[in-house]
Amino acid sequence: MKDALQQFGFSALVVDDEPGMRAILNKALSKKLTQVETASSLEEAEALRQRNYFDLLIVDINLPGRSGIDWHEAFTDDERRSDIIFMTGYAEMETAIKALRAGASDFILKPFNLEQMLQSVQRCLDKRMMERRNVALQRDVARSFPVDIIGEAPKTLAMREMVSRLAPSPAAVLIEGESGTGKELVARALHSLSGRSGPFVPLNCGAIAPELLESELFGHVSGAFTGARKSKDGLFRVADKGTLFLDEIGEMPLPMQASLLRTLEQKTIRPVGAEREVQVDVRIVAATNRNLQEEVNAGRFRKDLYYRLNVLSVELPPLRERTEDIGLLLNHFSESLSREMGLKPVVWSAEELTAMQGYEWPGNIRELKNTVERAVLLGKPDPRHWSDGELLKATSGGESQVVTVCEDGYPQEWQLKDVERAHIEKVVDAHEGNKSAAARQLGVARKTLERKFKEWNDD
Repeated sequence: MKDALQQFGFSALVVDDEPGMRAILNKALSKKLTQVETASSLEEAEALRQRNYFDLLIVDINLPGRSGIDWHEAFTDDERRSDIIFMTGYAEMETAIKALRAGASDFILKPFNLEQMLQSVQRCLDKRMMERRNVALQRDVARSFPVDIIGEAPKTLAMREMVSRLAPSPAAVLIEGESGTGKELVARALHSLSGRSGPFVPLNCGAIAPELLESELFGHVSGAFTGARKSKDGLFRVADKGTLFLDEIGEMPLPMQASLLRTLEQKTIRPVGAEREVQVDVRIVAATNRNLQEEVNAGRFRKDLYYRLNVLSVELPPLRERTEDIGLLLNHFSESLSREMGLKPVVWSAEELTAMQGYEWPGNIRELKNTVERAVLLGKPDPRHWSDGELLKATSGGESQVVTVCEDGYPQEWQLKDVERAHIEKVVDAHEGNKSAAARQLGVARKTLERKFKEWNDD
């Protein structure tokens, strides 16, 4: 018990008017706890309690001038309330009941066996130790939770709690939500909190040609098909011991769905053209903005695969249902995007925030981020254009666009590619043509700058 209790720095205060009792308990407890204090009166005990926090109080009920129970009931600092064990030489049922009603952890009659007291102390501090471990665990989870999942709205907090609960499980997770709600971000959070040693590997099922999807997922051997000059590991092999994120799973062709179902059930893959199966340990996280149940009913998605993927599920709320988060997201995107671009961050007024909270955000967080990026580069939209749940043409390049010039001289009617070119050329000029130094400031590789300048020269 000593090492564990001292690790958590437990302390105790013994209050008894008998010097012998104080000495016995002080000696016994000092071997196990980090700090032990003694007091011969309640006045002395209160003075010590005001200066120090004690996890445990061991108090004689019958003390000169005042009852130990009355002293304990007078405590007003509930957040610092200690566990308490009462001692008494008078075996009165009424006193025992009063002590327990006052919140006593135990009630011990004198004279007692020292081992009896130590067992009572052990029970109290075991409970404290468990509480502290839980607090430490919650703090670690909060610290390790991806900071980009931002928000304090009730639905956001509920979603974060669900992610924390589901992350340690090896079972498949289905993430559902509208486009732009941050499904990949949540998938990354599930992986980072899972403790899996392998990598996080994302794949957009709708971005791969159907005839290439099998090879992309399972790999192929040399000569498996025309153009397969050498063997290639598929994403299942790459994600071994980690997480494979299948975004837009609803876009996966039906024949490929059958192959995926077999892999999930048997935990093996067969590369295209291979004769043998390969064992894999991959946690699947899938995401969709479709209603998969409706897709199943329409015959476009396998029912058995749907049930296999939907073991655990997370539903992401649209931004219009978590408008309390818009201010936090605005500040986050303004600071991060301005830092990436080397520009001044955008400060949003209360009027602008109110206007944005009244907008429907059909593109959700992705649309909000794009709006902030445009504001950093081109200047903020006029809040008068945010009305009736619709973002008017003034911020989308239509006929009613208001042309303004930002502090850095970029006309607001410019396209992003024009702003990018002007900004890159400005940074390169500031470094007197040193593209390596300019690339470091811009946060890109020098090859990226060379490619940009080549594209512009070719135009």
